[in-house]
Parts: sequence; structure tokens; C-alpha cells
Amino acid sequence: MRGDEQFQEEMFSYGSLSQRVSMDHPLRRVRVLADEAMRELEPRFAQMYSRLGRPSVPPEQMLRALLLQMLYSVRSERMLVEQMEYNLLFRWFVGLGMSERVWDATSFTKNRDRLLSGEVAQAFFTSVVAAARRLRLLSDEHFTVDGTLIEAWASEKSYQEKPGPPPSKGQGSGADGALLKSDTHESITDPDARMYRKGLKTGWKLQHMAHAVSENQHGLVVATAVSHCSPKAERQVAITMLRRLKQTANLRVVAADKGYHEKDFIEAMQQMSVAAHVPSYKRRRRCLVDPELYDQPEYVASQKKRKWIERFFGWLKNTASLRKTRHRGHRKLHWNFTLAAAAYNLVRIATLTAKA
Repeated sequence: MRGDEQFQEEMFSYGSLSQRVSMDHPLRRVRVLADEAMRELEPRFAQMYSRLGRPSVPPEQMLRALLLQMLYSVRSERMLVEQMEYNLLFRWFVGLGMSERVWDATSFTKNRDRLLSGEVAQAFFTSVVAAARRLRLLSDEHFTVDGTLIEAWASEKSYQEKPGPPPSKGQGSGADGALLKSDTHESITDPDARMYRKGLKTGWKLQHMAHAVSENQHGLVVATAVSHCSPKAERQVAITMLRRLKQTANLRVVAADKGYHEKDFIEAMQQMSVAAHVPSYKRRRRCLVDPELYDQPEYVASQKKRKWIERFFGWLKNTASLRKTRHRGHRKLHWNFTLAAAAYNLVRIATLTAKA
């Protein structure tokens, strides 16, 4: 028998938001892990806000909303606010009541500087990594380092000649002081961006370079950084991140791609007593590492584990929608990149602990 469609708006709704979210929903475990990490940031939040005036949007809700934006590939903050208006799952995760009013999209803009100055993303990321370490999900010896390109929020037409006289000969940033185009030109929209291309078959674009270090047990990200686009900068930033990691971990092996098979990176790893597992160039006359390395099972294993960091970059660009940054400058990009790494770790930890 066909039922009749009868629609009548309900004035009252019985039951809590939590009852409408299934007990086996993946966001439940992510919410628990995120709340545990934010609980450690409570003293930092207390210092960021004044005790006088009207109460603002709680920073915990702001962070949860930004996590949702990355986890569900929401294109903009206005669309995120619209989703929170009628999506009960989003309301539950953020911590809004069923009839509670959602804040305006401009609240993200107004509070971003406060969250930036408080280095909330880095502290939240550090807290998530510490939680993974307590759960014994991190390798303490084997790591992978790599970098990726993120397109800038600027047009190539904004890349124009700098005002004033150009640097004198021998004072450029190239080899032996050679002048590069980045010495004489910059983007008037995003000065931190550089014209760069990944290969000879790709076009030139205004881009930033993002760096990450992941551990080789489960592929969790343990360090992040952002720099100008340059092969040399990619290696120098990697060296800096690994030196910091060496202070807290028993760093023994680092896997990387061919771009790191250079003298400065290999020598830095040797000074740190770290084995650099980098592939060899077929056209290189002299290998910078011991050729016997490539016959060792440990090298083969580390190269297989190197795919974890590529998966993170794929998730970053496809799911978190950071193929092209929505903000300008390294400071805001690093903030978003670090928060995205924290979101990725939360999903991985939730998946790994659910299987346990």
C-alpha cells in the first residue's frame, strides 16, 4: 500500500544531537582525540583573550570547524557556516546546540590573527603528535622527509619588476652570486611566492614550497615547514627540521627522493650520524653514499615506507583542498598547512586505534 506524503513542521524536537550521530561514526573518535589535544591548550587560550568585554566565539569551536572544513573538503568558510546551519553532524562535532545560532563567516577572519599570534595550530599539532607517541604509534628511529608545491593565491601577472636598482653583479641568490629573476621580480599580491616549475614539461606558476617529515611506522606527520621554492631551500629546510627532530627522537634513518642526493644534505646527515637512504642518479659519475647501501634490506624497506608521505601530500591537496592556498604569505600558509597535518594525524590515529 502506498503511503501518503504528509509533511508538517515540528515545533519541538525530542532527543539530543549526540543521539542522531551513530555510535560507530568515524568522527566520534576524531572528536575525542581533538578534545584531548585542545584540553592541553587551555592555558594558551586563557592568555589570548581578555577577561573584559563580550564573550567571543570559543576557540575550541573555531578549531573544530576548521578541522571539519579540511575533513569534508568544504571550499570556503562561508560554505562551512552554511553547512553548520543545517548539518546536524557538523553542529554536533563543533559543539553547537540544535537551536544555537551559528556565527558569521567573518568571525574566522577576525579571529585568525589571534590564533596566528598564539601559534595555536603548531601547539595543537604538537599535542596531537604527543598523543600518538603515548599510544606508541610513532617510530623513534626511521623517518621520511619530502616537500611539495602549493600554488599561491596570486596571478602570474602580479609577478613584476621590483622598484629600485637591481642587485649588483655577484650579489644575487644564484650560484656564485648569479642574478636570478627572483632577485629582480616579485609578486605584488603575494611577495612570498616565487615563479617555479616542477619539471621541464610543466608550466611556470607562482608557488610556495611546503615541507614535512613523517615517521615510517604508520606514516604520521611529525614536523612541518614552509619556504620559498628552491631545490636548495628544500634541502636546507629538511636539514633544519631533522636537526630539531634529533633532539627529541633517536633519529637513525631518513628516507628521501633523488632531489636530496646532494652534497649538502648527505654531509649534514653524516654529521648527525644519520643514514640517508636516497636513490642514486643513473647519470651521476660518483655516488655520494656507500653503494653497498642499495643492496641492504633496510634501504628497500625505507623506500617502500616513503609512500606514506606521498599519501599525506595527496590527502592535503585533494581532501584538505590545499592544492592552492586561500591565503597570502608564508605565515598563514604554514598555519593552515600545520593544521591540515594535525587533521590528517587525527584521522590516522582514529583509524589505527579503532583496529586495535
